Amino acid sequence: MATCWQGLWAYRRYLIVFFLPIFLLPLPILVPTKEAYCAYTIILMALLWCTEALPLAVTAFLPVILFPMMGIMDASKVSVEYLKDSNILFIGGMLVAIAVEHWNLHKRIALRVLLIIGVRPALLILGFMVVTAFLSMWISNTATTAMMVPIAHAVLEQLHKIPVGKDVEEGRGNPAFELQEPSPQQEETKLDNKQDLPVPAAPSESKTQQNEEQLRFTQGMSLCVCYSASIGGIATLTGTTPNLVLQGQVNSIFPRNPNVVNFASWFGFAFPTMVILLLLSWLWLQILFLGFNFPKNFGFGDQMKEKERAAFEVIRREHKQLGPLSFAEKAVTVLFVLLVVLWFTREPGFFQGWGNLAFSDEDGKSMASDGTVALLIAVIMFIVPSKIPGLTQEPGNPGKLKPPPALLSWNTVKEKLPWNIVILLGGGFALAKGSEESGLSKWLGDRLTPLESVPPPAIAFILCLLTAIFTECTSNVATTTLFLPILASMSQAICIHPLYVMLPCTLSSSLAFMLPVATPPNAIAFSFGSLKVTDMARAGLMLNIVGVLVITLAINSWSIPMFNLHHYPSWARSNTTTCGVSQANTTTPSP
Repeated sequence: MATCWQGLWAYRRYLIVFFLPIFLLPLPILVPTKEAYCAYTIILMALLWCTEALPLAVTAFLPVILFPMMGIMDASKVSVEYLKDSNILFIGGMLVAIAVEHWNLHKRIALRVLLIIGVRPALLILGFMVVTAFLSMWISNTATTAMMVPIAHAVLEQLHKIPVGKDVEEGRGNPAFELQEPSPQQEETKLDNKQDLPVPAAPSESKTQQNEEQLRFTQGMSLCVCYSASIGGIATLTGTTPNLVLQGQVNSIFPRNPNVVNFASWFGFAFPTMVILLLLSWLWLQILFLGFNFPKNFGFGDQMKEKERAAFEVIRREHKQLGPLSFAEKAVTVLFVLLVVLWFTREPGFFQGWGNLAFSDEDGKSMASDGTVALLIAVIMFIVPSKIPGLTQEPGNPGKLKPPPALLSWNTVKEKLPWNIVILLGGGFALAKGSEESGLSKWLGDRLTPLESVPPPAIAFILCLLTAIFTECTSNVATTTLFLPILASMSQAICIHPLYVMLPCTLSSSLAFMLPVATPPNAIAFSFGSLKVTDMARAGLMLNIVGVLVITLAINSWSIPMFNLHHYPSWARSNTTTCGVSQANTTTPSP
């Protein structure tokens, strides 16, 4: 019997893929309408995404197959949804992020900030969280965590020793501090001395108690990195994929909106939210893993100072191994800063941006999008050489000259660009379009009209809570892809601003703090050992609650004047909506 169950478990993915579509067939058979056909597709995809019986990107292709066969949409119309402007923005942003990673600019930034902040326990946690969150705003959460966790553990290894001053002065190397991505300069400047720091005598305090304290500190450091990677991603439009899902869904469902979600508007709303959540997370992790002994947490005492010098030396030595700034790093830095400036000034809303002035349509709106800017900078990176222009001889072939490689090459892009996310984004946009074309969105909206009697702040809070719970067991991209079209229909049905419910849902999808499988950053931190599932669940539960409260605060305070949330917008009204002119001016109640 046990063997039978083991066999079923081993083949569970095949069984799910085979039986799930059959199990759901009564819905389109008994209710032969376009709404039921679309609902069948959405439920099937939702369950496949939750179980991951098929790769997420493969499941995202199902609308191309099912929508034409069910008469919901023409195949050519479905296919167009897979490469919308939000996908282009994602690709352009990832190309720039790949260049930053390729030349180890992110590592140089991380080490420099840690040298500035210092290595006292409480400040060390804060330093790692600030660096990780900042990097996660621009490059992928996974890449940021994969780089920062080894650095954190190498620093901890030195903090957990009492170093001999002579060894610190000589700058002996630490083999544990070998990171995954050596820079071009590191090959030349790497120190030859590889001895470990000698293991000191046991401290005077109880060894068991000291080991427990060290274990708690190690757990706190691992969690602070993976949590801040998820928190930092919410600050920018390209920081994490759900943000782009929101932009794409808003533009698809409400095509008449005046580009209400762009890089500048998103940053103005989400960056303060990120900062507040990051600081509260730091306080919670400090209390949970370092305790209430604040003098000790902030490094007072001779023994702590001695340990700090050793940890500081590790960071300083690794920063030194990077060597001076190369031409490639300087060029990538300039292009990256230029990209951010162009994003902020394209169409800021409170003054005429360069997009409105130089590339405007007949209505004065910018024809260039954030994706246009991202691809422009990315294409420039394929053109600019990585060294000062000149001819060098090929190694092993002295007679043959070659130019230096560009800042970005297609071989590097092929290896690192997550094409599966591009497809997953497209699948979500196709689902949203299919819901609109089939009438399922209107049907859902009609069923949600009783919620009109519920205060909007209560609706936003409940939605944040539900999304935060749901995203613990499924992909955050899948979560937003499934929830946002439903919330858009609900907002039209009860006559509240669509962003009032869609923004908190999007931010809450990044609050996956409780389980190792919830996000890749959590899994990376968990894989380094020292953490149990209960440790992550205990720390993550409180952060989920804090995150929901902070997002609820944000959506009911500074976001209201930014997005004009207290009025139902004219661009959200359609021929099917029940909101009239009198209801359009209804004020959204504040908490």
